[in-house]
Parts: sequence; structure tokens; C-alpha cells
Amino acid sequence: MIIHNAYGVDLGTSSVKIYSQNTGKTLIEKNMIAVKNTREVLAVGNDAFEMYEKAPDNISVDMPVKSGRIADVAEVEFVLHTLLRRVDRHLGYAPAIYFSAPVVMSEIERRAYYAISHAGNLRNPRVYLVDRPICDAIAIGVPISRTKGTMIVGLGGQNSEISVIANEQVIISKDIPIGGQQINEAIMNDVRRLENLLIGRRTARRLKAVLATLEPERRDARKVYGMNTLTGRPREAVISQALVSEAVEGRIRALALEIRTFLDRTPPQIRKAVIGEGIYLTGGTARIPGLKRYLEDIVGCEVRISPYYEMCTVNGLKELIGDRTLHKWAYTIRNKK
Repeated sequence: MIIHNAYGVDLGTSSVKIYSQNTGKTLIEKNMIAVKNTREVLAVGNDAFEMYEKAPDNISVDMPVKSGRIADVAEVEFVLHTLLRRVDRHLGYAPAIYFSAPVVMSEIERRAYYAISHAGNLRNPRVYLVDRPICDAIAIGVPISRTKGTMIVGLGGQNSEISVIANEQVIISKDIPIGGQQINEAIMNDVRRLENLLIGRRTARRLKAVLATLEPERRDARKVYGMNTLTGRPREAVISQALVSEAVEGRIRALALEIRTFLDRTPPQIRKAVIGEGIYLTGGTARIPGLKRYLEDIVGCEVRISPYYEMCTVNGLKELIGDRTLHKWAYTIRNKK
């Protein structure tokens, strides 16, 4: 019996999400790979993340996807095929792989998805791409065939994608270089400037997760360890919620202004529909308390936060795979409209 499995793959900058129709499971792991002496792969996914900022100089631990786009084809191929085996041991013959993809891509970038699928152990895979905002819209429940104007803002690891859907397609989209990593770097910079303490990205990420808020009350604090920038010695410090939140607020405000400008430049009839429906927000950064009200005050219309957060896109792929009426929004590298 020939088995034809289907998989939904969201290659995010920070994490990879893979849905297997065969097992019904969704895997989420860090989009990282650890390579020794530039050629020997030691670990991928969460295993590689455990080595991040701890590995010796001869071991490189990096993200092979940058700003939501494939940066290193060979490394992404290794990550993809390793994680596919973790979500499903029996991949079958000619599996269908549905990738979420940026709206604006070059022909070379589109072909990269084909390359990473065919270079591994998969047997004759069928590769489809789905615009990331379409995936999000499906997961959220937006009636794509009927909407006269829906705006979706996907908050990613290194960038945010602002898109408007109308006439059954994404009519306009823009990448903004503001994402979770820029927020982490803002926290690192403020801790170094105000506390004379050098902390790593992992520490900054933890501070963001437990302290970042856009609500008025900012009274919490956490103890962290880092390197004293004056003496060069390790020391501990108590980082206040106010410090972290103010660092976060600077980047979120910049994002809010970009959204408002994008909305102002949207055609009037579509802008009217967007304002009437509200702006949808997806991504892990959407978890920051107070984000909804903060954006609404600056943008000037309702903001709706997806309850799926960073899992929104892969959930959209899952819905598309299971509903043949939605397959019209999937395309191959040869028939992109």
C-alpha cells in the first residue's frame, strides 16, 4: 500500500512548526543548528538551542532562517528533514509538503523551498507554498472569499509582516525589521547602559517573557547574572520590570507607527473595511500584556489578537490540508499568480 502523507511547515526565524496529517501531531522546536568545524552537524532544534551562547569557538550555533526567509539552504534542509522524522517516522511516498512563505519573494527564494524538500530522504515530494497571511487568516476564521479588507500583522522573530487581504488574495504586504529579536536586543542594550551589565540573548528573552508589559503597573523585578562591563567580572543584578518594559515599549511604538502609516496608505474603500473589522495580530510577541490597548491608542482602531499566537500560521496550514476547498490558495513555484 502506497502512503501519501501531508505536512504543513512553518519555517519561522525563531522556531520551526510542523504539522503531520498522518499522526495528527504538531511539532515545535527552535530553528537552530549546531555545526562543529563548519562541517559536522552536532544538533538541531531544541538540542542546538541548549548549546546557544555556551558552545566553544569551534562550534557554531546559528539560525539558518533570517527574517522569515531561508538563509542557508543546506542547513535548513538538515533541520527540516531531522524534524520531519521527529514528528512522523513514516514519511511515505510522494508526501505533500505545504510551506508557509513570505508574500514578496524572488524566484530564487521560492526555488529554495523546492531545493530543501528534494535534497533529503523524502521520496518524490510534492511542494506547495501558501502566503503566510493567508495561513493566518484561515486559522483566525477570516472569510477570505468575502472579505473586502482584512489586515493581518504577523510578529516574527526578526521582522513583522503587515498584509492586507481583499479580492481573495493578499493585495499588499510589507516587511518591517522589528521582531522578537530586536526587542531582546533593546533589553540587552538598556541593561548594559543602565546597569553596566552585559547579558546574553537567552537572558534577555527570559526577562521579556516574565517582565515585559505595556500596562501602567511595573513593580516586579528579577535577579540575573552577567558580566560587569566596568570590571569584566561576573556579577548579579536585580532588573526591574520598568527597565524591561521601557525597552520593549520603544520597539513596539516604532511598530505601531509603521502599522498606522501602512493603514493610512491603504486605498480608502479597503481601509474603511479594515477599520470596521479591526486589525488581526499574530505571533509570540502578541503575548505581551497591554499590547492590544497600546496599539489601539496609536493606530486608532480595534486590534484583535489571535489566541494561537506563534502557532497561528501552522494551524492555518493544518486547516488548509484538511479542507480541499482551501487548496486553491496553495501554489507551486511554477504557477505563482
